[in-house]
Amino acid sequence: GVVPVVVSGRSRVVVREAAGRLAEVVEAGGVGLADVAVTMAGRSRFGYRAVVLARGEAELAGRLRALAGGDPDAGVVTGAVVDPETGSGGGGVVLVFPGQGTQWVGMGAGLLGSSEVFAASMRECARALSVHVGWDLLEVVSGGAGLERVDVVQPVTWAVMVSLARYWQAMGVDVAAVVGHSQGEIAAATVAGALSLEDAAAVVALRAGLIGRYLAGRGAMAAVPLPAGEVEAGLAKWPGVEVAAVNGPASTVVSGDRRAVAGYVAVCQAEGVQARLIPVDYASHSRHVEDLKGELERVLSGIRPRSPRVPVCSTVAGEQPGEPVFDAGYWFRNLRNRVEFSAVVGGLLEEGHRRFIEVSAHPVLVHAIEQTAEAADRSVHATGTLRRQDDSPHRLLTSTAEAWAHGATLTWDPALPPGHLTTLPTYPFNHHHYW
Repeated sequence: GVVPVVVSGRSRVVVREAAGRLAEVVEAGGVGLADVAVTMAGRSRFGYRAVVLARGEAELAGRLRALAGGDPDAGVVTGAVVDPETGSGGGGVVLVFPGQGTQWVGMGAGLLGSSEVFAASMRECARALSVHVGWDLLEVVSGGAGLERVDVVQPVTWAVMVSLARYWQAMGVDVAAVVGHSQGEIAAATVAGALSLEDAAAVVALRAGLIGRYLAGRGAMAAVPLPAGEVEAGLAKWPGVEVAAVNGPASTVVSGDRRAVAGYVAVCQAEGVQARLIPVDYASHSRHVEDLKGELERVLSGIRPRSPRVPVCSTVAGEQPGEPVFDAGYWFRNLRNRVEFSAVVGGLLEEGHRRFIEVSAHPVLVHAIEQTAEAADRSVHATGTLRRQDDSPHRLLTSTAEAWAHGATLTWDPALPPGHLTTLPTYPFNHHHYW
C-alpha cells in the first residue's frame, strides 16, 4: 500500500533541495521505496517538514520532483512546527473526541481489513458492548444498519473513536491531554484510562438506550453561527429552547422542544443567520434530560472510575476545577449541562498547547478549535483523522503526515514496510561565504 517518506530541514529551501537530490537517486534506480522510507525515517527531524506518500518508486520520484519544484501535489504534505528554528512546538498533542454527528454508513469498515490495531480494538469494543446490546458492532460498521437509532449510533461512534485513538497511540503520539464533547467524553475517559473498556461500554450503551426510551421524538437541536451571548439574548422569546453547547466564539448549539427549536431556526434564517437543524430527534443538554436522571444513575451505579493516565479536560459546565470523577452522577451532568468546549480549548491554548487531533470518522470540531485560537491570537494546528466516505489507509496516513509535519511527536515505524538502511544524499547544508 501507501508508504510515507519523510524529509525535513531547517528551511523550506533545504527541504526542496533535499527532495530534488532524493528524486535523482530514485530515478537512477537501484534503490527501493521501502529502503528509502526506512532510511529517511531514521534521520534527524527539523522544523520544516514534508511527507511524500507513494506506492512505488516512480510515484515517489514524481512527487519528490513536485516537492522540489514547490508544486502542489495531493500525495505531498508539508508544514512547520510552531518554532521551526528550534524544532519545538509547545508540548504534546491534545486528542479531541466529538459528540454525535460524525457518523456515516461504512465508517471504519475499510480499516477493519487494513489496520490490525484498529480491528483488534474494534473486536474488544464489540465484546464489551455485547453484554448490553442486541446487535453486533462489526456487522453494523460493515453494513450500516441501525445508525439512524440513537441506541446504535452512539455506541458505534464510541467504538470507532476509541479504536482510532488506539491507532494514534500505536504511532507513538505524545498525548498531553484528552477532551471530549458531549458523548465524546465517554471515549475520552476510555482512552485516558479513567474508565475501563467494560465500564465505558456500559455508560454509552445503557445511556443511549435511555435516551431512545425517554427523549427520542420530543426534542430537537440546532447549530447557530453566532456568539453564545447573542444567542441567549434571542432565546428570551423562546422559553422552550436553551444553549446546549458553546463550540467557538461564533459557534453555538441550542436544544429544547421540537417545535420551539424549529421556530427559532426559522426566525434566524429569515434574519440572514445560517442556523440549521441537527439531524437528531432528542434534546441533549436541555431540561428534557432531567426526566431520566434517576434511572440513569441507577443503571450506572456499578461503574468504577479509575485514575486517568493522562489529564481529562472536562467540558461539562459547572464542574469543579481538577480531575473529575466519572461516576454515574457525572454521566448525567455530562448529558444535562451545557458543553463548554470553546472555554476548555481556550484554557489549553493559554497553557501552551498548540496541536490538536480530532479522533473521529469525520472532523466536526477542527473549525471551532481554529476559530477559538484565532480569537485568542494563538497559532494552532488542528487535524482530523478520517473523512466522510474515506477510511482508507491513504487517508489515515495523510492525517498522520499532517500531524507530524506540524510538530507532533510520533514514530513512523508501524507504517513502514520491511526495509534496510541505504546510502542516500546527505543533508544539503546552506553554505554562506564568511567574507
